[in-house]
Amino acid sequence: MTATTAGEKTAPRAPAPRGPRRVPSRFLPVIATFVVFVATFGVGSVRYEGFASGQVVANLFIDNAFLIVLAVGMTFVILTGGIDLSVGSVVALSTMIAAAALRAGWPPLLVVLAVLAAGSGLGLAMGWVIHRFGVQPFIVTLAGMFLARGLCFVISVESVSIKDPAFRSLATGTIELPGGVTITYGVVIALVAVLAAVYVLHLTRFGRTVYAVGGSESSARLMGLATTRVKIGVYGISGFCSALAGLLFSLYMLSGYSLHAVGMELDAIAAVVVGGSLLSGGVGFVVGSVVGVLVLGTIQTLISFEGTLSSWWTKIVIGALLLAFIALQRVIVRRS
Repeated sequence: MTATTAGEKTAPRAPAPRGPRRVPSRFLPVIATFVVFVATFGVGSVRYEGFASGQVVANLFIDNAFLIVLAVGMTFVILTGGIDLSVGSVVALSTMIAAAALRAGWPPLLVVLAVLAAGSGLGLAMGWVIHRFGVQPFIVTLAGMFLARGLCFVISVESVSIKDPAFRSLATGTIELPGGVTITYGVVIALVAVLAAVYVLHLTRFGRTVYAVGGSESSARLMGLATTRVKIGVYGISGFCSALAGLLFSLYMLSGYSLHAVGMELDAIAAVVVGGSLLSGGVGFVVGSVVGVLVLGTIQTLISFEGTLSSWWTKIVIGALLLAFIALQRVIVRRS
């Protein structure tokens, strides 16, 4: 038996060799989404001539600018562990308010303010009901969905065309980028919304509280965080983003219609989940949601380039991707 005598110093141990640093688990879904986007775009580039061009990438943003803004608002809600089923109907209601107000002769700036105020007000009202009465977000936002869709039909059953010169010039205006690529003003608005959301979520107390509420609301409350303001506020943000998406959609379609954006709330939820946000809350990134929208847009572009496939294949592929990413999230949660 060997032992060190009193006062005898043992030789220092050599530091254990460090292996490669592992990527934090919260980044894995976003990385997986980006890999899927690169893979799907790569398949299109190999299979179809002219697919791998800057304008095709720009078109992904042009055709999905409103969905990007919608996914930004949905990200805030899902990060707190909630859900918002009303966003598609609010988009339709926003197009109807904009078209009807412009037809009545309202100034375009006043129309924009009225639409944003209506969407934000409806979102804040739903958030207040969820918090005040402890009702599940699914039920409250489902009621909001029916309310907004019904208000669309109250305004007009028929489609209302937008003929205002300012709206039309904004809708048809383009911005030239190097390489002969053009984008619309809607893309710029969507990217500004993304940057603002990134700033709020990662560089403000409100954003940190959003993640804390999604991780554990009771713990966040014990830490003295403003959980009430955040729980109501995220639905106000979602309503604001839905109204802004409705304005972009009205520019895209140049009309207001009661049946616009039917099912768009499911596209927004799918984009956020595919982008790596956990439905249970607390984990997710706005950038991931944007990449999720691009994945959905790339799938739709692939099917349109194919030409022989039904558009319903888009829904089938998105459903398969959604199930795959939910399974990936469960694996990551269990390992962590």
